Amino acid sequence: MGGFFGIASRRECLADVFFGTDYHSHLGTRRGGLAAYDPERGLQRVIHNIENSPFRTKFEHVFEEMSGTAAIGCISDSDPQPLIIRSRLGIYAVATVGAINNADKLIDTYLSDGMGHFNTMTGGVVNSTELVAALIGTRSTFAEGIRFVGEVIEGSMSILLLRENGNIIAARDRLGRTPVLIGKNEDGYAVTFESFAYEKLGYIAERELGPGEIVELSPEGITQLVEPGKEMRMCAFLWSYYGYPTSTYEGINVEAMRYRNGAIMAESDAACGNAEGVDYVCGVPDSGTPHAIGYANKSEAPFARPFIKYTPTWSRSFLSSKQAERRKVARMKQMPVHDLIVDKNLLFVDDSIVRGTQLKETVDFLYDSGAKSVHMRSACPPIMYGCKYLNFSRATSDMDLLARRIIMELEGEEGFSHIEEYSDGTTERGKNLRRAICEKLHFASLEFQSLEGVIRAIGMEPCKLCTYCWNGKE
Repeated sequence: MGGFFGIASRRECLADVFFGTDYHSHLGTRRGGLAAYDPERGLQRVIHNIENSPFRTKFEHVFEEMSGTAAIGCISDSDPQPLIIRSRLGIYAVATVGAINNADKLIDTYLSDGMGHFNTMTGGVVNSTELVAALIGTRSTFAEGIRFVGEVIEGSMSILLLRENGNIIAARDRLGRTPVLIGKNEDGYAVTFESFAYEKLGYIAERELGPGEIVELSPEGITQLVEPGKEMRMCAFLWSYYGYPTSTYEGINVEAMRYRNGAIMAESDAACGNAEGVDYVCGVPDSGTPHAIGYANKSEAPFARPFIKYTPTWSRSFLSSKQAERRKVARMKQMPVHDLIVDKNLLFVDDSIVRGTQLKETVDFLYDSGAKSVHMRSACPPIMYGCKYLNFSRATSDMDLLARRIIMELEGEEGFSHIEEYSDGTTERGKNLRRAICEKLHFASLEFQSLEGVIRAIGMEPCKLCTYCWNGKE
């Protein structure tokens, strides 16, 4: 995954872009970068590896190296960026958020047309942002080039482009899978993935780009280069999991959606008579917590935190590339509150169940700490398909997904013809899936939020949401 932030201003703005970019740290853990334009120094850029140290500490000396009245920054879970590109359209810096699934085909076509060459990383992999820049350069204007990128890639792509005149071109993915929002103050404009990032810096909401819309920002105003399209497929998982609680997309706040989502799950459990006699409703920290608060408020069962994550020195459980080390760090972070665990029936709500590895260890930890029973609720449907649009999951194969593995164990490949039934907890296959997961992960009971429940909690038209990871529909 990843996020970006930029400002076009009449005054020095690097500090604001530094903080605005840092506010996207929850979206990526591999690379961070800043690019700035200064009338005297031109375009400047710095990129750092942030796998073992957060963005803020790696970039704290950037003000000694760079300055500018316009700048863009990004946090990325993939390739280093922003890149500075010299092309026939001029010199510019570019950052992207998205995924390209047909990169090899696009690269081969580009090279076969005699267009030049690419720098490559280990294994001959081409930086996806460099590929985007190359494709943009095949057209006569930035707007035409960006629109061409949206037409030819399979995946998604939102783009920030800092020109050598200090203007910023912002483009939202053709189907609006990720947000691009614009804020305004007396000196210029900010553009961001997360709405709260510009709000904390004193900008007020100006507008949100529509699907495929392209605009150019200067300190004086916004120029629309390409009008928005009518079709939208915004990622529904944005509200369920990876969006920041204080952000608002398409007028819908993330935290408020999660409260509604939890309440809907509580309504469903009450109607079916599930999980009666629960002592506490709890959230798997951190993103499961608001769903759990919504569940507790509706069910009138008390909310509690039976364990706390120790984050001052263990802020991330996924820094190491080795699964065993990540699991050890995850265990080190879990601090039990025994008074809220021993001999208690606990119902936990998690944002999702992807691979299930850490969740099993969390449940085992709760039983080892004296829990009487641990019930589990997932705030979204079973994840049946790895995302091919945003790369927000580490899963490299559909068979990395717990639900898929269970289906294979239960029925073999034939089971994949009945995924809709397995997702539905009222069918025999759906009950078998939940029962098998309970046995494997030691849950007293398990239920998933329905697709209809998630959509109801978001409050957008279903046709405007991408739910591919749950039902495979594009």
